[in-house]
Amino acid sequence: MTKDPVCGMNVDENNAQYQTQYGGKKYSFCSQDCKTKFEKQPEQYARSAA
Repeated sequence: MTKDPVCGMNVDENNAQYQTQYGGKKYSFCSQDCKTKFEKQPEQYARSAA
């Protein structure tokens, strides 16, 4: 399990429907909405996920 960097919900990264790559790392999301928010401001969310 990993945390959605936008909302903090636990997500199974192996089966997550919503994923993206940023800075050489894979991020998983609970919903399309969280994925969209991340993609609009990836540096903000990637920094808080670290």
